[in-house]
Amino acid sequence: MTKIHATTVLAVVHNGMVAIGADGQATMGNTIAKSNVKKIRKLLEGKVITGFAGSTADAFTLLERFEDKLNVYRGNMKRAAIELAKDWRTDRYLRRLESMLIAANHEELLILSGTGDVIEPDNQIAAIGSGAMYAQSAALALKKHASHLTAEEIVKESLHIAADICIYTNHNLVIEKIG
Repeated sequence: MTKIHATTVLAVVHNGMVAIGADGQATMGNTIAKSNVKKIRKLLEGKVITGFAGSTADAFTLLERFEDKLNVYRGNMKRAAIELAKDWRTDRYLRRLESMLIAANHEELLILSGTGDVIEPDNQIAAIGSGAMYAQSAALALKKHASHLTAEEIVKESLHIAADICIYTNHNLVIEKIG
């Protein structure tokens, strides 16, 4: 799977809710270029929420294509994701794009990459970016031992933990939810 640096995106499904969040830091090499980038986007009139890690221009290209696929396949997120992954892997232009996506709707959570991966993560937790493993570990622990928290609260706290550890992740969070 492609490893994307310099951001953290986390999605959690918990107690009938879906929340996805990301930090706001954009880096160029080892320098912070911007601290409040919005890496979360709603598609299909808010029925699908996505987050991206990697090149912003590449991610926007992929998000446009993904939304087109969602429209073609009438909101069937898994089918749209698989078709996007096929195009992403085989199209001469798309295969050069360096980004990863998380997509979620009220019933599914997927990770998409340029290597053709469409992954339904275990434990209904998905994470990408440089702080992904920190955020995912925190979310697993919170989901298991703090079941009273909402999906949004788990995402928020987990991203803050990742930001405390990962130098490419900051505390300027954007979180969206469906439920």
